[in-house]
Amino acid sequence: MSDAGRGASLQGAVDLSALVNRAQQPAAAAGDAPAEASGTSRLVVEVDDRSFTDLVDLSQSVPVVVDLWGSWSEQSTRLSATLIKLALSYRGRFVLARVETERSPQLAMAFQAQQVPTVAAVIGGRPIGLFVGELPEGELRDAIEQVLAFAAQNGVTGTIPVDDEDAEAPEPEPQPLPPLHQEAFDAIERADYAAAITAYEKAIAQNPADAEAKAGLAQVSLLHRLQGKTLDAMRAAAAAAPTDVDAQLDVADADLSGGHVEDAFDRLLTLFPQLDADGKNRVRERLLEFFEVVGTADGRVVKARGRLASLLY
Repeated sequence: MSDAGRGASLQGAVDLSALVNRAQQPAAAAGDAPAEASGTSRLVVEVDDRSFTDLVDLSQSVPVVVDLWGSWSEQSTRLSATLIKLALSYRGRFVLARVETERSPQLAMAFQAQQVPTVAAVIGGRPIGLFVGELPEGELRDAIEQVLAFAAQNGVTGTIPVDDEDAEAPEPEPQPLPPLHQEAFDAIERADYAAAITAYEKAIAQNPADAEAKAGLAQVSLLHRLQGKTLDAMRAAAAAAPTDVDAQLDVADADLSGGHVEDAFDRLLTLFPQLDADGKNRVRERLLEFFEVVGTADGRVVKARGRLASLLY
């Protein structure tokens, strides 16, 4: 994991006003949490682009920690399990808002979530960046304490009333990873994406039906391609060469990693008819990787896959 993933910075760097103003539903009264997530207590809520405005209102009285996660990321699901455990143990001193970035691209963009997991907070309506990547539980608890201290300094000291059922809700336990998956994860932790790719490829060779390994391979391949590149340079190159396959693939990678799923799909599908056979094959292969990253059952993938099929046949 990069240095950016270590420690809570408490830096306010995002603007949620567009999302809040866009929502047309009535705002919740301060202190009233949105509907609870299925299978969790009211201290842990699932939110999306539209319902997040309720959490902004709630943050005027209770700190909100935001977990931007992806179901395809093993690192992300492990961190989510630890965050849920902490949310329950703090007995209403903060609310955990879980945002699945694949289904909430506007929130992913608003929080500048370049990858998952990304963790932020909202205090008194103010969004605050915390960290990117997975933290050990001790460091994660330290980050929560910083959030609570900052909230207290700003007069946000309310709590969500809890009962024993809330506090003792079942906690999802991270499952041990298969050996090759663990090997890949360890490589990702030290930013050795080539080694992670090799581990996932071995896992797929052993079990061609290993969907998690396929998704992991697609995700780590994306990270490997983006390593060392800057968004400004990639966008400038793509703007200068609209039909250059490498330049357009780079920007599509950046869009997907930032949660702009439909933009990534549209860029490549629009480019596709203009290419020769080799270029079309490269774009098709990249799209198939993207479909694994996002999830083959996702509605955006289904739509893009249909559009690709019409271009192919």
